[in-house]
Amino acid sequence: MITTTNPATGETIGEYETLDENGIDAKLEAASRTYRDWRISSLDKRTEVLSRLGDLYEANKDELAKLAVTEMGKPITQARAEVEKCASLLHYYAEHGPPMLESKFWDLSDGGRAEGRWLPQGPVLAVMPWNFPYWQVIRFLAPTILAGNVGVLKHASIVQGVAARMEELVLEAGGPEGLFQNLCVSSDPIGSVIDDDRIVAATLTGSEGAGSAVAERAGKNLKKVVLELGGSDPFIVMPSADIDKAVEDAVTARIQNNGQSCICGKRTIVHADIYDDFAERFIAALKGAKLGDPMKEDTDLGPLSSESQRDTVLEQVDKAKQEGCTLLFGAEKIDRPGAWMTAGLLTEVPLASETGTDEIFGPVAQLYKAKDIEEATTIANAIPYGLGSAVFTNDDDEKEHFANAIEAGMTTFNAVNGSKIEAPFGGIKRSGHGRELAEFGLHEFMNLKTLVHPA
Repeated sequence: MITTTNPATGETIGEYETLDENGIDAKLEAASRTYRDWRISSLDKRTEVLSRLGDLYEANKDELAKLAVTEMGKPITQARAEVEKCASLLHYYAEHGPPMLESKFWDLSDGGRAEGRWLPQGPVLAVMPWNFPYWQVIRFLAPTILAGNVGVLKHASIVQGVAARMEELVLEAGGPEGLFQNLCVSSDPIGSVIDDDRIVAATLTGSEGAGSAVAERAGKNLKKVVLELGGSDPFIVMPSADIDKAVEDAVTARIQNNGQSCICGKRTIVHADIYDDFAERFIAALKGAKLGDPMKEDTDLGPLSSESQRDTVLEQVDKAKQEGCTLLFGAEKIDRPGAWMTAGLLTEVPLASETGTDEIFGPVAQLYKAKDIEEATTIANAIPYGLGSAVFTNDDDEKEHFANAIEAGMTTFNAVNGSKIEAPFGGIKRSGHGRELAEFGLHEFMNLKTLVHPA
């Protein structure tokens, strides 16, 4: 039995019966059976399902947003925006996806011609986290449906209500039984699911440890994986930047999703020439973020996803102080039911320390001073991760430098970093490999089959 809890109140809100071995087998058999028909379905049918599903997410965004808030605590405005982004991605693939599946042709030196044709491969397992409970899944599911594959989801335990509702919506959109199914299980059976011949590939968004375990199991079975793992992204501010906007976006980056976002800036790196001015404004703005009921429209910061996640962050802050970091303010447990803590700010963080190289998955910022562009780059890259990054500068030469020098899968200029539905998304180093979104995400789990036509 999986029990879900409202992190804002500590109250139990749902109980879900976990699948036994027979239940898992039935789900995988349904996925395999459905794939045999779905793989030869028309593109019109697939895009029709995607379009209807997008309409359903848009029409039910308030209901879906409230469900996410209740299960994992993000502010309601952000939950609603997440659902709307899901609808946009579904409509994007419905409208723009079919040309991505068109064959490519090459003239051969012997006078013949070769064709590259995109074909589906089978059921794909997705292991997904709680922090963006709809978006992380739709980012995998939309291209899966368009490709002619089918999806099997192992969602985070704390968002089983979201997982069940997402499965229902695919059926409401006209998808066949077995096109998308949630496995209500703990993490223990996932290894055997990856081993199963009916699963052809796996994708995971989550921690480095979980990604390593899934990749190892998939590797033993010679199955492809796409991994989007942790990040401790740099947020760099140079003297030419709009300081007001940089401060506002730095706060947003650190407390968005209650500080629980892999791709938002966690380490704010500021040029020495503007450091004091920036720090004064940043501290005031971070302290001014409104903490409160996540169901209220004006709340900036709600509870963390669970008491255990809150306690993990507090333990990391204690470790930071032991390593010589300075806690300027905040990062304190709030004495009330639920998973509450205040935002906080760490400075004087040694680059080689555990705090300097690990990811803090909560509303605790780190502030660094860089004497020049080279030191800013060194600080940015002094971590084992390489997911996203943000750079605030209006100098074209500096933009070009950071575009090439920052070790990350993505750099955003003069805005909070975030995934864009039309552009590839993913990381390097210990942040994973593979890409999602755009045509790259569509093609990851497809067979590019070469057909040769002699002269």
